[in-house]
Amino acid sequence: MGDRMATGRLFAAITLTAMLTMGAAAVAAAPIRVLPVSPDSPSATIGNGLIKAKIYLIDPGKGFYRGQRFDQAGVVGSLTFGGQEFYGPWFDRVSSEDLEDPYTPQGLVVGFHSAISGPVEEFAPIGFDEAMPGGTFLKVGVGMLRKPDHKDYDHGRSYDLIDAGQRGVTVTDSGVTFTQDIAGGFHYLKRLQLVPGKPQMRIEHELTNTGIMPINTNVYDHNFLKLSPGNGDVMVTLPYAITPDIMPNAGTARIRGNHIAYVRPLVGEERVAFLISGFGDNARDYDIKVENTKTGAGMRVTGDQKLVKMYLWSIRTVMAVEPHIGIELAPGETKRWTYTYTYSAPTR
Repeated sequence: MGDRMATGRLFAAITLTAMLTMGAAAVAAAPIRVLPVSPDSPSATIGNGLIKAKIYLIDPGKGFYRGQRFDQAGVVGSLTFGGQEFYGPWFDRVSSEDLEDPYTPQGLVVGFHSAISGPVEEFAPIGFDEAMPGGTFLKVGVGMLRKPDHKDYDHGRSYDLIDAGQRGVTVTDSGVTFTQDIAGGFHYLKRLQLVPGKPQMRIEHELTNTGIMPINTNVYDHNFLKLSPGNGDVMVTLPYAITPDIMPNAGTARIRGNHIAYVRPLVGEERVAFLISGFGDNARDYDIKVENTKTGAGMRVTGDQKLVKMYLWSIRTVMAVEPHIGIELAPGETKRWTYTYTYSAPTR
C-alpha cells in the first residue's frame, strides 16, 4: 500500500512537472504578431511655405511608435521639400519581436522597438547597470522602466513601464513642442521647429536632472534618410578624413578622404555599416552632408555639441549617419543642445 501511494505521488509530481514544462513552452512559443505599418496614427502637420512635415503625436494606444528604444517624442513620418520625400517608414511590416530573418516574402519586417521614421533619437539607459533585478532605470523620452534580471540591457527587449511621466504637447503652424516630466528623475523638452523662409528644421532639446543622483548618458540621432532606392548615387561628406573600423566592400561603397560614396544601389540583404573615427574635440565636426549626386537632393545636419561617437548604417531601404553626444548632469543641472537640418531640393 505504501509503495503504491509513493508511486502515485511520484507519478503526480512527474505529471505536474510535465504540465508546467508544457505550459512554459507554450508561453515561450507564443506566435510573433506581424502587422502592417499604420501611417494614419495621430499626427500634426506643420509647414513654413517651403517644407511640409508630418509629426507623429505620442499616444499609448494608437501612436505610430510605442516602443522603448527611441525617444517617442518628435517622430517625423514625412518631410517634403521641392518634391523630394526625405523620410517615412523604411520597413513593410512591424513585428512584436525581432525576427532572426527580417527579410520575408511579405517584405522587410522590423521589431516594434525599432520600427520608427526620420531623425529619431535614442538615449542610453540611465541607472540600468546600478539597478538590482526588480529595481528601476530611466530612458529619456520613454520613462521609468523595471529591470527584470541580471541580463545586459537590450534595446530590442520589452521592459515593464512603471511611469511614462507627465507629458505635454503644443502644436503651432510651424512647430511642435513635447515635454516629459518624471518625478525625481528629469524634465525633458524637445521642439521641432521649421525656420521661417528657409528649407530648415531645428530640433531643440532641454534636459534637467530633477533627481538626487547624477545623470550620465549619451544620445544619438539615427537619421533614417531615404534619398534614392538602394542608396544608389548617395554620397556622405564629413569635415574630417574618415577612418572606418571595418572597410566597406568596395563593390557597394568606397571611402575617399572625407567622402563615403555608394557605387551602386544595395540589393537583397546587403548592408553597409561601420564605426567612423577621425573627428576632433569640438562641435565643428558635427557637420554631416548627405546628397544624391544624381538628383541633387540632400540633407545637411549640424550640431552645437562635440561628437563622442559616429556610426554609419544602411540597408537597401534606408541609410543613416548616427552622431552621438555625451550628457553628464549633476542634480539640478540643465543641458541644452540643438540640431539644424538644411534640405536641398532636386535640381530640375
